Amino acid sequence: MLGLALRMAFVALGLYLAAHFVPGVHIHGTRSLIFATLVLAVINAVVRPIVVILTLPLTLITLGLFLFVINALLFLILPFAVHGVSVAGFGAAFFGSLVVGATSFVGNAFVGSQGRYDRWN
Repeated sequence: MLGLALRMAFVALGLYLAAHFVPGVHIHGTRSLIFATLVLAVINAVVRPIVVILTLPLTLITLGLFLFVINALLFLILPFAVHGVSVAGFGAAFFGSLVVGATSFVGNAFVGSQGRYDRWN
């Protein structure tokens, strides 16, 4: 449970950093940030695997680079699901998803492969 909380905290941090450093990504208020974190987690857990499987041939042809496009398109869904979040366009969504993905990558380094926080145990 602590591992899930840490992952969610790093996604929230990534959204916060994207809103501050990526032009065109805006999150208005803490409540919107928390709700956007939860919605992004659901999108990544439910929608992303389906989209990745459906676009697998294109992903293989581009040697995995199409996954960046998938992440940006899923990031573009966020303003439609969360009031108080705005993304100006595909470019902002692309760089915003890169920031969130990078912070999530760092966060996953602290969470073990079994989903538990066992970095120093």
